[in-house]
Amino acid sequence: MQMPQSAEAPGRIAVDAMGGDHAPERPVEGAVLAVRELGIPVTLVGREAEVRRELAAHDAAHLDIEVVNADDVIEMNDVVVTALRKKKNSSLRVAAKLVRDGHAAAMVSAGNTGAVMAVAKIVIGTLTGINRPALTTTVPNVRSKTVWLDVGANVEVKPEGFREFAIMGRIYACDILGIENPRIGLLSVGAEEGKGTDLTRETHKLLKSDVPNFIGNVEGRDLFNGNCDVVVCDGFTGNVSLKALESVVETLQLFLRQEMERSWRTKLGFLLARPAFRSFKKRVDYAEFGGAPLLGLRGCTLICHGGSSPLALRNAVRAAQEYVRKGVSRRIEQRMGELVAARTELRAIEAQIGRAAGSVP
Repeated sequence: MQMPQSAEAPGRIAVDAMGGDHAPERPVEGAVLAVRELGIPVTLVGREAEVRRELAAHDAAHLDIEVVNADDVIEMNDVVVTALRKKKNSSLRVAAKLVRDGHAAAMVSAGNTGAVMAVAKIVIGTLTGINRPALTTTVPNVRSKTVWLDVGANVEVKPEGFREFAIMGRIYACDILGIENPRIGLLSVGAEEGKGTDLTRETHKLLKSDVPNFIGNVEGRDLFNGNCDVVVCDGFTGNVSLKALESVVETLQLFLRQEMERSWRTKLGFLLARPAFRSFKKRVDYAEFGGAPLLGLRGCTLICHGGSSPLALRNAVRAAQEYVRKGVSRRIEQRMGELVAARTELRAIEAQIGRAAGSVP
């Protein structure tokens, strides 16, 4: 099996072939598309006989695809703790081990989000200075894109956790989206500094002192109006909001299609405007973004929707390779180390000043 040059070098991507609502059909097809169209080598992890049967249906014998057997499958409705304890040879755990041991540069899964989060943290491990990884997504705004985290990995977050999210989101915005000096906002019920819960107000103070270009509280509309580049929130708020947004997009697309089919005039108008509608769909379709990375791990892990299409899984493989190529994990660890060192130095100076003040008669 080929080994990447380093944990931060582009290389083979491990795909959980048994993860998702339509496994192994869609993960296998998505992997085939990634290799055939993008030239990215892939290792499919799952029940080998089933995986090879799917590969045979796609004439993939000549493609750079490896298959690693894993007999156990963590189902979407499994209790995470029980599944981790009883399913030691799950496709998810085996894929994570490939990343940990350097046989894969990244892991992609459309499986149980809680299980992916837990396995990645246990097997791959978190970066120095990071307590909990954050599930991150990117949404379009009127100017460019907005990085949004956490959107489902951490239901309850302490102020220090929000600070980690803000720093990781800042690095992701810089390195992946190319946004220079991104503006960081804390999601709240109002832009004023005193708005929100006790936790929000405490977090605001911490981010104001520790995070570069923190612009304060932001509201839900700031996800899309271009006034903010990185929006930070807890996983409960982020996940509920994200799923509501996805539902709105799907409903709007349905409404548009219904209106366009009302008469021959609207059908003609639709034909003339088809390029614009295709462009709109591409901007808002989650499949174009592929998956949501778990920031803060020692290796790259992307989580996809359980019902992800082959196109979404293909794009997740592409996004994973880009994440690794740009060394996002290394940069996050470096920045967190700098922050910890700076805070340690500041505490030492404050202690020295306190001792000096105490010695004055």
